[in-house]
Amino acid sequence: MEISENGFIFSDDVNKLDINAIHDYLCNQSYWASNIPWETVKKSVEGSLCFGIYKSTVQIGFARWITDKATFAYLADVYVLPEYQGQGLMKKLISLMLFHKDLQGLRRYMLSTRDAHGLYEQFGFKPLENPEKLMSISIKNPYS
Repeated sequence: MEISENGFIFSDDVNKLDINAIHDYLCNQSYWASNIPWETVKKSVEGSLCFGIYKSTVQIGFARWITDKATFAYLADVYVLPEYQGQGLMKKLISLMLFHKDLQGLRRYMLSTRDAHGLYEQFGFKPLENPEKLMSISIKNPYS
């Protein structure tokens, strides 16, 4: 899938992904993956359904689904470089991602966010109905 709009390209082509750019953002600018090793980013990309936003050939945004493509998908590592924010690029990307052919008929789509609830609510995401049913193991500062 690839769509061009207003000088930007939205694509799920893994050959277009710039692992160095993704790593740079996640490691140095994200609040959720600070100091993440390059090899960990590469491995996460290889095991996910990934999408990029490009201006010419430069990657300016990224998001990925961690999914079995049958029942469940978890949205992760979502970003647009600060200089391109406020242009609706992530809205466009998420709308394309939700309708991707490999993600139809799933039981659950999930994500975690500290500060973008308003964005995701536009696509039907809501707080968990029964959060007491979920459990996790959380490793604090895994990359430090």
